[in-house]
Amino acid sequence: MDYQVIVVGGGHAGLEAAYAAAHLGMKTMLISINIKMIGNMPCNPSIGGSAKGIVVREIDALGGMMGIAADHHYLQMKMLNTGKGPGVQCLRAQQDKLEYPEFQQKMALSTKNLTVKEGIVVSLLHDEKKVTGVVLESGESYTSEAVILSTGTYMESYIFRGHDKIMEGPDGEKPSHGLSPYLRSMGIETYRLKTGTPPRIAKESIDFTKAKVEPGTKGNLAFSYMTDEFIPVEEQENCYLIYTTPETHKIIKDHLDETALFSGNIVGIGPRYCPSIESKIMTFKDKERHQLFLEPESRYTNSIYLQGFSTSMSTDVQELMVRSLPGFENAKFLKYAYAIEYDAIKTEEYGPTLEIKKWPGLYIAGQICGTSGYEEAAALGLMAGINASLKILGKEPFILRRDQSYIGVMIDDLVTKGTLEPYRLLSSRAEFRLLLRHDNADLRLTEIGHQIGLVKEDRYAKFITKKQNIEKVTQILESTYVGKRKEVVSFLENLGFNELKGGLLASELLKRPGISYKDVAQFVPELKDLELDEQTISEIEIIEKYEGYISKQKREAANMVKLETMKIPENIDFINMDGIRLEAREKLNKVRPLTVGQASRISGVNPSDISMLILNIKKTRYE
Repeated sequence: MDYQVIVVGGGHAGLEAAYAAAHLGMKTMLISINIKMIGNMPCNPSIGGSAKGIVVREIDALGGMMGIAADHHYLQMKMLNTGKGPGVQCLRAQQDKLEYPEFQQKMALSTKNLTVKEGIVVSLLHDEKKVTGVVLESGESYTSEAVILSTGTYMESYIFRGHDKIMEGPDGEKPSHGLSPYLRSMGIETYRLKTGTPPRIAKESIDFTKAKVEPGTKGNLAFSYMTDEFIPVEEQENCYLIYTTPETHKIIKDHLDETALFSGNIVGIGPRYCPSIESKIMTFKDKERHQLFLEPESRYTNSIYLQGFSTSMSTDVQELMVRSLPGFENAKFLKYAYAIEYDAIKTEEYGPTLEIKKWPGLYIAGQICGTSGYEEAAALGLMAGINASLKILGKEPFILRRDQSYIGVMIDDLVTKGTLEPYRLLSSRAEFRLLLRHDNADLRLTEIGHQIGLVKEDRYAKFITKKQNIEKVTQILESTYVGKRKEVVSFLENLGFNELKGGLLASELLKRPGISYKDVAQFVPELKDLELDEQTISEIEIIEKYEGYISKQKREAANMVKLETMKIPENIDFINMDGIRLEAREKLNKVRPLTVGQASRISGVNPSDISMLILNIKKTRYE
């Protein structure tokens, strides 16, 4: 074998897959169409956001690299949803579109066990049983024990503006042609998806006095648990908020025949939760305005990203649309918006390890899986890289549960429920989101990452220290009475609380609204001299204040885990199974769930079907 793992595509998925394999000791090759575009951010200049920011923390906790890269040279760091509960709070960082890929490229080119090669993969090497390598457009071929396809939006891609259809990849790059039809010749089903990107406008041509300033958040905020250097909020770049106008809506409605989306040129389905501006206006006709964010793309350029204004309108109509916005009357275009259509692999083709069911040794990751977003792609890349490596090493596969991580929620959604549009992670998709918080990703996943071999000893030692500190403080809080001491009574009265009726634990004091850990620590001598960082203190506060809700979700998760541990035999015959409705049998046979828990989440499979499935499993085991 030339290599143990070959990764095709150098985007966010490909990078994490390659890093994971290389860090686990695999001789790895990363093949990219253009080495200079490795780590490129062809759409938004940010990493993180709702649910996505938690995913980046999970990637970091498992030993992935996206969080480390995102913490370098960011333009702005912001904590979102601070007015809501901890289950939905998350980070978003505005990235420098020049420095982020440069940092990633340096990491990739210097990573031990990793070779980076420029080229286009057009077909795969395989025998009748498994995939054994790749073939390049140049005619070169390389053998391997596993191949990971992370082609992003490049496979058979076309760019659309108005009635123009151009054979291009993102950012005008060369597309990947040949691989997709070859996959179909192997019996792997594909389908068309669509996404898009908004215009980029010259900063000096915008009147920012007509926009609301959106600054970063104060404090030492970071994605990676290893980051210890932070950019003060005063030195960060501002974003801005504006809204569409009635004139914007009129222009769009008057020119719908000039958009690729409504003219019939595009057949792929676009993302429901990140639609084009024309889709928003036609779908939400009663909404008078839509918010748009103005985001800087780099400290070295004058490019402003018009977040929320994705469109496939012709360039002349785009100019009318943009110049109808407040502050954009004299807007100068640096790049016109476009829609892009590409091939992805149907979700029923792969399983929870991201290996193609029909072809052992072939894995997929990123937007080829049917997802959207840098963060989702990176998480899938990490999981594919881990699982490909574990299989080569003869170890058990790595599958995260829904109560363990957003990554587990995403993969389970994809392989169990499927998707017909680019899948985007949302906090509402997680039924245990109070367990899957921004602050506790390390407590959930670092131990697992260390067992796999991606979390090295320095990171693990730091994690153990934090874990021990939390356990120590929690024990002190839950065993120390602050009683009716004069200073405690006075403190509570000043906050408007009623007189104490009896003994009061420090943990009970902390549970009260408006009382912080530092407030409680002044009354508990054992806590006064403990040196804790902001993240640890925040986590302790959440654990104590939401203890009742967290315990309830843990009990609910434990009930779900019982079904997750009930394995379904690989060779079970769903089609001829007794007592199960025909629709359920067909769905079960199509998805081929690994556990009863997974089977219970398949659309079209109801509780009575699951009861009969369990009986059939028991019957199969005793035959």
